[in-house]
Amino acid sequence: MTTTGPRKAPDVVDVVALGESMVTFLPTRPGRLADVPSFDRAIGGAESNVACVLASAGHTARWVSRVGVDGFGDHLVEAVGAYGVEVTAVRRDPARPTGVYFRTAGDRGTDAHEVAYYRAGSAASAMSVDNVDLDAVRAGRVLHLSGITGALSGECLELVRELTAPRTGGPLVSFDVNHRPGLWDGTEARVLLELARGADIVFVGEDEAEEAWGVQGGPSAIRAALPEPEVLVVKQGARGATAFVGPPACVPTGTAPAGKSGTPPAPGRATRLRAATAGTSRPATFVPALTVDVVATTGAGDAFAAGFLSATLRGLPARDRLRHGHLMAAAALTVPGDLATPPSRDHADRLAALDEQAWGRLRLGPGWTHAVDWADEEVRTP
Repeated sequence: MTTTGPRKAPDVVDVVALGESMVTFLPTRPGRLADVPSFDRAIGGAESNVACVLASAGHTARWVSRVGVDGFGDHLVEAVGAYGVEVTAVRRDPARPTGVYFRTAGDRGTDAHEVAYYRAGSAASAMSVDNVDLDAVRAGRVLHLSGITGALSGECLELVRELTAPRTGGPLVSFDVNHRPGLWDGTEARVLLELARGADIVFVGEDEAEEAWGVQGGPSAIRAALPEPEVLVVKQGARGATAFVGPPACVPTGTAPAGKSGTPPAPGRATRLRAATAGTSRPATFVPALTVDVVATTGAGDAFAAGFLSATLRGLPARDRLRHGHLMAAAALTVPGDLATPPSRDHADRLAALDEQAWGRLRLGPGWTHAVDWADEEVRTP
């Protein structure tokens, strides 16, 4: 770990994202990893993906992590920073390497898909309460975490527990369950539920809830099993997503009234309202997913979370938060890597404002985010 000069209080940003990012190697052609002759280099990481999408969408964002003192670490910091994300709180570890992984060109949902991770003992797996700048982590209107970090090591789990523990003031805590069975030792059901219960906004897939917690019966059953978060977003694959939005909490003490994007402050954790609202009936909002010509699914869940958080920061209603999530996911689905150029805010707002029939007729393919000539009452279909 390196330190330079006297410390100053970190600037408050819209979103802080903490977690491991890795250098990703994407195959230049389809086939088994054993047969692919060459790979293109990219970056990937659930939390940094969220930060990059939000920064590209005009929000201030900070990524907090650890990387090795190596070329891959240099590349990660430079690449994430190039999206406009603040990376000054990323620490360098001289004793541990930056994680990398290779994947095939197929969809993650198929049996033919292969991923080879080289992340054991990585610099990020050594993150702890003692070596992460907690002031920088908490200097955001929203703090975004995922279940992946808690699976990396005992130290990482204690860090996530610290950040999701009840606390007066501080940022709104967003938690994406991101269940990765291969990273766990059989304790994930208890741990992921514990961490989710400590967050204010939780993202979980219907399939994840069944796999990790054995919860079946759809969004209402998941809400019954997880009543504590102010906001619960249940992702239902190609069908859409459901949001349960409870009463807003207080604005965090000490946060800026708006980021550079000029958005209103997000609700915060100061009063939590859990004792009064846990288990009570809360309205559910369902928004169907868009029809998308899918190139690859990698990064779509992170983009969805970023779109939802962006709309949350802007104070938009539940339907529009979900629609912005779907639009950001559609951008990621139409490119081969984890990250895509998001639509402009005006473009996304115009699409999110469509009536139900027009929304249902939308079909988005590669390059759609660059379109600028959508008429207010017009929808492009094949």
